[in-house]
Amino acid sequence: MSFLNPFVLLALAAAAIPLLIHLLNLRKPQQVDFSSLTFIKELQRSTMQRVKIKQWLLLALRTLALLCLILAFARPTLTGNLAGVLGGQGPAALGVVVDTSPSMALREGGGTPLDRAREAAVSIFGLMEQSDEAHLSTTQPPAGNPPGAFQNRSAAQDAVQALELALNTERGAQSIARMADRVAEAEQATREVYLLSDLQSTLLADTVAYDLPADVQVYLVPTGSGAAPANVAVTDVAVASRVVEAGQPVTVEATLVHYGEDALPDYTASLYLEDERVAQATATLEPGVETAVRFTVTPEARGWLAGRVTIEDDDFPYDDARHFSLHVPEQRRVLLVEGSGQSARFARLALTAQADDAPAAFTVDTVPERDLAATSIGAYDAVFLVGPQRLSSGEVADLTRYVENGGGLMLFPSAGARADSYNALLQQVGGGTFTGFSGSIGAEEPVASFDRVALDHPLFEGVFDEQPRAGSGSTERDIEAPDLFYLMNYQPGEGTEQTLIQLTNRLPFLQEVRHERGVLLTMAVAPDPAWSDLPLRGLFVPLLYRSAQYLSAGSSVQGDQLVLGEPGELRLSDVDPDTPIYLDTPDGDRFIPDQRRVFGATLVQLGTDIAAPGLYDVGQDEDLLRRVAFNLAPRHSDLRRATPSDAADRLSDVLGTPVQVLDIAEGGVEQISRALTEQRRGVELWNVFLLLSLLFLVAEMVVARQWRPEAAS
Repeated sequence: MSFLNPFVLLALAAAAIPLLIHLLNLRKPQQVDFSSLTFIKELQRSTMQRVKIKQWLLLALRTLALLCLILAFARPTLTGNLAGVLGGQGPAALGVVVDTSPSMALREGGGTPLDRAREAAVSIFGLMEQSDEAHLSTTQPPAGNPPGAFQNRSAAQDAVQALELALNTERGAQSIARMADRVAEAEQATREVYLLSDLQSTLLADTVAYDLPADVQVYLVPTGSGAAPANVAVTDVAVASRVVEAGQPVTVEATLVHYGEDALPDYTASLYLEDERVAQATATLEPGVETAVRFTVTPEARGWLAGRVTIEDDDFPYDDARHFSLHVPEQRRVLLVEGSGQSARFARLALTAQADDAPAAFTVDTVPERDLAATSIGAYDAVFLVGPQRLSSGEVADLTRYVENGGGLMLFPSAGARADSYNALLQQVGGGTFTGFSGSIGAEEPVASFDRVALDHPLFEGVFDEQPRAGSGSTERDIEAPDLFYLMNYQPGEGTEQTLIQLTNRLPFLQEVRHERGVLLTMAVAPDPAWSDLPLRGLFVPLLYRSAQYLSAGSSVQGDQLVLGEPGELRLSDVDPDTPIYLDTPDGDRFIPDQRRVFGATLVQLGTDIAAPGLYDVGQDEDLLRRVAFNLAPRHSDLRRATPSDAADRLSDVLGTPVQVLDIAEGGVEQISRALTEQRRGVELWNVFLLLSLLFLVAEMVVARQWRPEAAS
């Protein structure tokens, strides 16, 4: 027996009230003898015993009446075999969750797991009685408020037939927990949740635990048959080159995973830019191992280019292509901050140098050091600090935030530099320490020169000329070493740093400090001939030019990659805060996502309702800001299935409640009807207890008024 309103049972304590009153009436009074009342002692003992019997009988009737009344309000329900003998079936709230993930579309024999799931759901809703209610959902995250309950079987069954496959699905345990919360609010005696799935192992549950209501019974209905086929998936695409320019080679790396048992030699993958195949590569795929495939492409156009990597067709087409966007900047914006007493002329000339027939790669704005705090540095792709004497705490905070958000920063020292403000910035980005200077300005003898250069770093591509190596067919790079007269002493820290150029005195000349999404470069000398002859050398222009390209690339060489079915966000700087940001879908539709203003940027919130893979254009006022790629979550690609018992155990662990398996492999969907009819038998007994309460009250009235045992015979 169960109770639909179990909290009412707390009122059972009130049943002790009649007993308490009875006990209070039994208090023995003080004995006082009066001569005029001596005849009381002559009462027969048997008459007094009959009085006590009446008192105890009235107590029992009153207590039973109160108990039955409380139990009636608690709505007791009789379930199980005894209820079946009585011919009753309790009202039920049915919650059916249909797995609509891509693996449910795999064709097996005469149909798909989704077809069998529809048949099973129709069979479950076919058990509905007039007092039942039904809820239907899928493993696709809900968009908005959930729909109301179905009150008749035909409407629920029609909704089942309309279910379609979805690529933005969540794990089954999460969908079960959401449905359990819905059916727990129902008034019916029986509350049941069913998951109809092919039991794809990676989509059942993760490490998140849920606390289901105690009176909700969970059933698992497997709809897959046989073993899942082998599958090859493109799980990731990344632009390996940090600097991307039109007409220059770019490296793109794709990750392939083979979910099968045998190796696949000479497996082919292709790369498309703007719907044109521009590269192809082959690799041997080992079972269960991630394999990196590299492509080299040369983009001819500028802007946000649409790209995708495709593989050979197989039985699971949803992960055979992965979208990405390649950003070839039209023009990069660079901010030069000119320190007090320090000229930025040589740096500005190097960044604005261009060939006669080529467009300028950079737009360079110059501000004095005193205006740095009032400048919106988030609007620039790279910031060059050319000899600032001091940096305020607010400026340090702005520059740190700029680097964290993917910006590139380059620091040239000043002879009048404040060590504390330099070190404050270096400490915030995880760098080392500025410890002073070596040499003297304008000296005739150098104090150091280049010793070692990290030639394999992408910053130096095309900076140093290649010369034929004597006596061999290979080439070597000709490293031009300037004379350094006065330089900043920098001691590297323990963060993510790399010395790109090391001096003969073992100190860094050019140091890279990576911090979150951005990067900081420090140079040991100012761009001033009094510090070194570097500004007069042929190396200076390509070194600064390449540094600006490297710093301004940031994460913009590739658009954001988001996963279908998972929330994401975009941080957009240098946009009008009063004009909404919109997204254009691959089908040409436009919608405005949730967005809010944060410090120096607009944060665009993207929910789980985006269901179609592809490239989405992010724009404002008809201007294309970037392209965002949405792809299938890699967990969908592993098609291996759990056994029904293992799946039930995993779900039981994370849901905190037993999960029963209704296997329809042998008995078909009719087995669901038989099993559930047995489980759902029940009779509500509130009316029985209410009638008993009234009968006990009537009996109490009759005994109290009609039976007079105290009268002697």
